[in-house]
Amino acid sequence: MTSPLDQKKIKIAGPVVITANRVDDGAVVYRSPDGRWTTELGAAAVAIDADSARALAEAAAEDDLNAIGPYIAPVSVLPGGHVRPGNLRELIRLGGPTIELPTPLDS
Repeated sequence: MTSPLDQKKIKIAGPVVITANRVDDGAVVYRSPDGRWTTELGAAAVAIDADSARALAEAAAEDDLNAIGPYIAPVSVLPGGHVRPGNLRELIRLGGPTIELPTPLDS
């Protein structure tokens, strides 16, 4: 799969956000309008055209000290501005791991 940042032309079929994983703990994060990362999808900057999406993605890619692997992800914007994941992959990422993670052994 080609990274959205490597594509010459980004095709946007609806609203999108930039998502990545936080460096220190791997949490799913979203790029906010002020250029920071947030774990709240509703606080993410939403782009509705390719130029805006590319600008957000390029700025996010430059912040590799705080988040890694940024890419463009589809979302749905419901009445009232409520933002929801736009596909199954993003719904799963938002909900966290689909398996129970092992707990560290006590020393």
